[in-house]
Amino acid sequence: MATALVALTSVGLHAQSNGTWTTYNTKNSEIGGNNISAIAADSKGVWVGTYQGLCRLNGAEWLDYAMFNEKLKDQSVNCLMTDKRGVVWIGTDDYGVIEFDGTHWTEYATETRRLKMKFIKEITQDNDGVFWIGVTLGGLVRYDGYTWERYTPEDCGLLSDFVLDLAVDRANRKWITTNAGVSVFNDRRWVSYTVQNSGLPDDIVPAIAIDKNNVKWFGTLNGLANFDGEEWHIWNTANSPLPGNQVNDIAIDDEGMLWIGTNAGVAVFDGVDRWQVFTSKNSPLPSGNIYKISIARNGDCWFGSDTKGLVRLSGFRMPEREVPVAQKPSEQPTGQNQPARQGPSDEKVRINPHLNEGYITITIESPSATVTFTDRNNKVVKTVNNYKNNQKIMINRMPKGMYYVGVQTVRGEKKIKFNLK
Repeated sequence: MATALVALTSVGLHAQSNGTWTTYNTKNSEIGGNNISAIAADSKGVWVGTYQGLCRLNGAEWLDYAMFNEKLKDQSVNCLMTDKRGVVWIGTDDYGVIEFDGTHWTEYATETRRLKMKFIKEITQDNDGVFWIGVTLGGLVRYDGYTWERYTPEDCGLLSDFVLDLAVDRANRKWITTNAGVSVFNDRRWVSYTVQNSGLPDDIVPAIAIDKNNVKWFGTLNGLANFDGEEWHIWNTANSPLPGNQVNDIAIDDEGMLWIGTNAGVAVFDGVDRWQVFTSKNSPLPSGNIYKISIARNGDCWFGSDTKGLVRLSGFRMPEREVPVAQKPSEQPTGQNQPARQGPSDEKVRINPHLNEGYITITIESPSATVTFTDRNNKVVKTVNNYKNNQKIMINRMPKGMYYVGVQTVRGEKKIKFNLK
């Protein structure tokens, strides 16, 4: 069969002070479609799934894979995953899972019919090499290379058969996000997290990512959340620079930065206090949903729009923290026209230690606060956003020593020394 290799036409290039943006759409390139439903970047290029099939960009050339497999012609490709052997797994609407090793195609027509594996939403591989397949309205499927097994809410602890995303943690536990919350499976028993029994801000969870510290990050329809095994933290448009509350995808780069795709742009977050936000107003990103994100080994960031094509950001570096320079006494602002500054005395704060139980609570007057633990070296070791009055803060995993606890509310900020013995 002839190779469908086409030369790249003109693409949108935009150089900025912190990175170069390139836009690919059906008007300026040979990309298969503007509805980007899947991205998998690797060292040689990027695989792109659209509602019209599968294509790949190698350098400056596009390859349409419908010319190799006619089942991919006008077929919605919903997810892409490259396994430990380098084989590409393609999740489709009508033909289930398709494997491609660069030469041969492997299809599972019998299993697709038997296990109702149409509308594949996500594919991942666990620490033992077992494949887990999330199916829209079909539950979860396990494939170890020999046998197939299906899990549904009717026969196990899976919250919903509408699976949205999958991830595997250090302990080889499978985290399954659905339209009804998050289910966790350790190959023996199930645990569930919902709005009712956890800090999850919404039961519809389109995205999950697990960072190098084994912290789970969830993208929901009501903001970003993380869970370290003990505490939940939430970021949304009200308490952070997050551009939109509908979080569609999360990717973590080699430096540990979170790339968060939302319904109003992309945010880069270091997980503590540094943010960089890109929208259609301050970058070449298109307006609307950023549906998919993939980070290549060379640091290139790929963003898929739901209707307006593919965008690449190259050469981005997260800006360093700005260290304020202390003003000399003569430089301090003076004069009656200066606005009144709220000081620490405007907020009454009290730390209530419960060291035997491994936590503290903080009494505040304001509805909420941001609580920051800083060590003697001025390093932030823990941050709790959207803290509520007398909520538990677990400290049993923090190193012993002296800390400064900063409590920031709308009334001002107060710092208190706290000795963790």
